[in-house]
Amino acid sequence: MQPVPSRRKRWLIRTIKLLVLVLVVWAVRRTLIDAWNQLDEHRWHLEPIWLGASAGLYLAGLLPAALFWHRVLHILGQRARLRDTMRAYYIGHLGKYVPGKAMVVVLRTGLIRGERVDTGVAAASVFVETLTMMAVGSFLAAAILAVWFREEGWIVAGAVGLMLVSGLPTIPKVFRHLARLAGVGKDPATAAKLERLGWGALLLGWMGMAVGWCLMGLSYWAVLRAMEIPGLDPLVQLPRYTAAVSLAMVAGFLLLVLPGGMGVREAALVKLMVPYLTELTPHAELAAWASAAVLRIVWLLSELGISGILYMLGVVDRSRSAPTEPIALPENRR
Repeated sequence: MQPVPSRRKRWLIRTIKLLVLVLVVWAVRRTLIDAWNQLDEHRWHLEPIWLGASAGLYLAGLLPAALFWHRVLHILGQRARLRDTMRAYYIGHLGKYVPGKAMVVVLRTGLIRGERVDTGVAAASVFVETLTMMAVGSFLAAAILAVWFREEGWIVAGAVGLMLVSGLPTIPKVFRHLARLAGVGKDPATAAKLERLGWGALLLGWMGMAVGWCLMGLSYWAVLRAMEIPGLDPLVQLPRYTAAVSLAMVAGFLLLVLPGGMGVREAALVKLMVPYLTELTPHAELAAWASAAVLRIVWLLSELGISGILYMLGVVDRSRSAPTEPIALPENRR
């Protein structure tokens, strides 16, 4: 018979997982309803093929960050498998719709930890990846806005401020100090692993994530294309799309109390896109708000879709790798 404490612990873990699932489902449902109600105020004809293209570009834009996280895990001495990293990364994005954003760390760490990955190191690596992605987005927004929106000096200053807030903790020496304060680097073995994270890995991450942000800018362009707004130029205007999306996402991320940056992301997109859309449509502000709502819905649905697929693949993978108990053969009778 199994010991009672072990059984209680097992049921406690299952209860916590169930509560986490309920909380994430509630937050995602609330975000989706709010975005849909916002879109319902505006009547637009949407082309499904371009909405699908937007979803694909968004998921592709997240891939460099996922690969960077996988790289960081291995630098920190973890033996995470690539498929497990991808699964934890994409599913973990659903946690950002829970106020506070801490659920992202909970989901990713819970999905990746095990015999191959230490829990504390996994949590620290999540912060490295997330803050690096936000720093790259802020840097791109600040650089682009300095050229495209010179008259909006306070927006450029805000982008630079966001870059500093999110980027400073990713500096290797600063990160190691923060990790020790958080209790992650107190163990000598873990501290030695944290020393492995250097500038080379961060530079590689910055390069890959810059490409990812551009793909997300194209995802926003695909939404505008789905709304049949005339005169769009994806190549010439790519810096504008990228700056609008990156600044909107970073601003929404840093306001932790808002699920998925609800409202902040939309306001930032509208602020940067209305001057451009005014040249293309007489309903520029309406188009900007509607496109922001459509973009949120497309991204959320794509996250739900890829999370469901990866979760089921993980279930199948675990069932195949689960050890089977040997069948006891009856003793020969005389």
